Amino acid sequence: MPVPADPTVLHPMPGQPRVVLLKPLVTSPLIEVGEYSYYDDPVDATAFETRNVLYHYGPEKLVIGKFCALGTGVRFIMNGANHRMDGPSTFPFPTMGGSWAEHFDLLTGLPNRGDTVVGNDVWFGHGTTVMPGVRIGHGAIIGSGAVVTTDVPDYGIVGGNPARLIRTRYSEQGIARLLAVAWWDWTAEHITEHVRTIMSGSVDELEAAAPKSANP
Repeated sequence: MPVPADPTVLHPMPGQPRVVLLKPLVTSPLIEVGEYSYYDDPVDATAFETRNVLYHYGPEKLVIGKFCALGTGVRFIMNGANHRMDGPSTFPFPTMGGSWAEHFDLLTGLPNRGDTVVGNDVWFGHGTTVMPGVRIGHGAIIGSGAVVTTDVPDYGIVGGNPARLIRTRYSEQGIARLLAVAWWDWTAEHITEHVRTIMSGSVDELEAAAPKSANP
């Protein structure tokens, strides 16, 4: 009987501490990560929460789906990075302390784009940056060095600064069929039986491999 990979192991690749599964790593209640999503970093992958999720003072959340691949240096800029832009200076004086802190009301009510949400099976290339409140669809690919400032559609490929849609990986009909199959929601045992189809099969073959109740 094929045995699924263990989603609770911090370092899934023996001898490769640079790769960590994020679900067993993160501790912040403001970060939610699905099973098997991983981050790769040769310096300190376990510091993901502090080095890669920046200005995360809340209350917005970072939500990352299952089976996402995050290359080295992927960073999520959260809403806490916002500064006032309606006056002569953008400098956040109240955060520096002293009597300046009496003016903290000047920093309340800044624009907040809400949660940053990443779908399932998203691949982030090296050094990508995701800005606050962005929503990235299932099956998307984010090119290396991209700065994602707007939402990315399901199975879209984006790149550049600011990131632009290069193309979609499948036709509109194909994407609808893939979303209906939603292989990432299959049981780990069923996924294990059909890894080759998930990685290299056609949409037709993936539909055929789906559990009976999941067939569109």
